[in-house]
Amino acid sequence: MKKIIITIVVLALALVGIYFATNSPTPKEDTTKDKPVASDTTVVPSTGEGAKAVEETVSVIGKSVEGRDITAYTYGTGAQELLFVGGIHGGYEWNTTLVAYQLTDYLKATPNVIPANVKVTVIPLLNPDGLNKTLGTTTRFTASDIPSALDKQIAGRFNARIVDLNRNFDCGWQSSGTWQNKKVSGGSKAFSEPESQAIKTYTEENKPTVVVTWFSAAGGVYASSCGGDVSAETEAITKAFADASLYPAFESFDFYETTGDMPNWFAKQAIPAISVLLTNHTDTEWAKNQKGIDALLKYYAQK
Repeated sequence: MKKIIITIVVLALALVGIYFATNSPTPKEDTTKDKPVASDTTVVPSTGEGAKAVEETVSVIGKSVEGRDITAYTYGTGAQELLFVGGIHGGYEWNTTLVAYQLTDYLKATPNVIPANVKVTVIPLLNPDGLNKTLGTTTRFTASDIPSALDKQIAGRFNARIVDLNRNFDCGWQSSGTWQNKKVSGGSKAFSEPESQAIKTYTEENKPTVVVTWFSAAGGVYASSCGGDVSAETEAITKAFADASLYPAFESFDFYETTGDMPNWFAKQAIPAISVLLTNHTDTEWAKNQKGIDALLKYYAQK
């Protein structure tokens, strides 16, 4: 009797094994292994008169010291790229990040302003660790989210290694830079910081036609150069933005010596670049900036 029971159990187990062997799905090859992550492209509808859909390509171009994403948003498909950068001073110049986000909103709402031969890339926040010091997050925010304590805002000017990123570029770089009447770190060498490296790599790979960087606060449009004369193209775009926005135009920033700054490094790469300095540390002055941006879009539509 025991032998019969054992035989039945063995047969039952064998039948179960056969069932699972024949009904289990065949494992598929992992085709995503070791492949780079693609950019996220979405089609954003627009509701304006005669509007068209616009593709928004979202790309992570690098990481901060603490591993936070540095994100670029691209609109349009033209060969000439207009690059706009905000938030290099993180939580101290937080309004430069907000005006950059306003630009992304504007391009999604009115894609017809982008000429066929142009694409626009916006990097709203180059220094996410700095914003996180001030705000405790790097997600999109409003002016009311910013703490009023000035020392917390000032701490957010620097990255996680207490380096002033706008002193870390290869144009007259020095390890010790100046901000107003203070000494600040320019890093251990030019491009020592991953945030400035991200812009360097992006520039080398994409070769933007022109760059606009936002800072605060002085109220003006400043041309770029690196130890030489301002190029004719830089003079032209400085005038175009200034005339349309009604900001005053300047050939250089002369309030105090700046070393290793980003806009002048672009000039060293023969890329026309301007700095738009908002008038204060709280307002985005969007109406003025929109007019300046529209002027640049029209200028490059004719190129």
